[in-house]
Amino acid sequence: MNETTQEAALAEFDREIALARTPQAAFRALQVLTEAIVGAKLFTVMGVDMAAGVARRMFTSDPEAYPVTGTKPIERNSWFEVVHGERRPFVANTLEDIAKVFPDYELINSLGCQSVINLPVVVRGELVATVNLLHETGYYTPDRLDVVTRRLSVPSKLACLLAE
Repeated sequence: MNETTQEAALAEFDREIALARTPQAAFRALQVLTEAIVGAKLFTVMGVDMAAGVARRMFTSDPEAYPVTGTKPIERNSWFEVVHGERRPFVANTLEDIAKVFPDYELINSLGCQSVINLPVVVRGELVATVNLLHETGYYTPDRLDVVTRRLSVPSKLACLLAE
């Protein structure tokens, strides 16, 4: 996607986020922006509660497969070290790599997704959420990862702040 198209998508996000009155509206605006500038077959946002050691799905583009209910324990694995420890995006571009860190890899695969970016959202010095983009095998190239980190970091923080 070229710079002009990205700028137009960011301008649309700016309009939508200014009107957002609910967490779902804020995250929906972020989903639309994400799909426009980088693409995602599945888009979710997971809130992080480190004190309780759990993550909770705050938003999903597929409520049947990934409903916004309940919590899951935060597992301290290689994914945790990258996202929580180093606070940098986790990228996996094959189902095999996804299976190493996500026990629901079969469900992920059944949705046509074999690659992922988990973008950490840090606010006030604390990891508060991850924005999760999933797509087909090999989709999240270094160029797409660059777009995610440059174009989605601030909008993700804004959406999470509005959802508080």
